[in-house]
Amino acid sequence: MPESDGKSIELEGKIVAVLPGTMFRVQLANGHTVLAHISGKLRKNFIKIAAGDMVKMEMSPYDLEKARITYRMKETNPAPRPAFRRRY
Repeated sequence: MPESDGKSIELEGKIVAVLPGTMFRVQLANGHTVLAHISGKLRKNFIKIAAGDMVKMEMSPYDLEKARITYRMKETNPAPRPAFRRRY
């Protein structure tokens, strides 16, 4: 995986809205809201992103209104899965 080139800003945020065309509205920790799209690796590996997910993003220092989502964070306490029930 290539390292960051130093020109982009890495941030974490929470998905607040899912928009058409794989675009998302993401709220940062400071309350700022940005428009973000998913990176090619996430698209290629069919990573699903839903409202409420925590994500890592890259932003250009030139346009602080747009970002690229590079990673979906794992849930710390995922909902318990129902017990497997065998049907005969």
